Amino acid sequence: MSIRDGIVVVGLVVVHLLLRIGFGLQNAAPDLMVLALLLASRSLGPGGGALLGFGLGLLEDAFSMLSFGASVFALTLVGTAGAQAQGLFVGRSILFQSTYFFLGKWIRDLLAWLVSNPDSRDAFVDSVLMQSPLAALYVAAAGLCVRYLFLKETVRE
Repeated sequence: MSIRDGIVVVGLVVVHLLLRIGFGLQNAAPDLMVLALLLASRSLGPGGGALLGFGLGLLEDAFSMLSFGASVFALTLVGTAGAQAQGLFVGRSILFQSTYFFLGKWIRDLLAWLVSNPDSRDAFVDSVLMQSPLAALYVAAAGLCVRYLFLKETVRE
């Protein structure tokens, strides 16, 4: 991972915490922590992606009052899976990147829903099948913007 990529990933985590916790926007802001994990895990490998997911999950769960550990579990698995996607797909097409970001966020929400406290979670249809795909589209759009604004590759001649 380059220095520029690392700065973007740290910046996304800081902005995530600022928007969701500092400003209290909660779900009105995209899940930039998942986006940071997905961007970083492709270059870190499975072990690095899992470690980063574990750390980001702990950070996110530190502000959760209902289901401590759900984000740790979900982000660790998403970080590992995100690193494995590097071997499956090559290239930087808009279709691949948007699908990668969409599936990463949707799978994170599904995993967190599965292991969270049944008394504190919404119904499956409402949470995983209705709200989560919309949030995943939001993350995919934000991911494409971040990717093309801050992480453009320079063309070498």
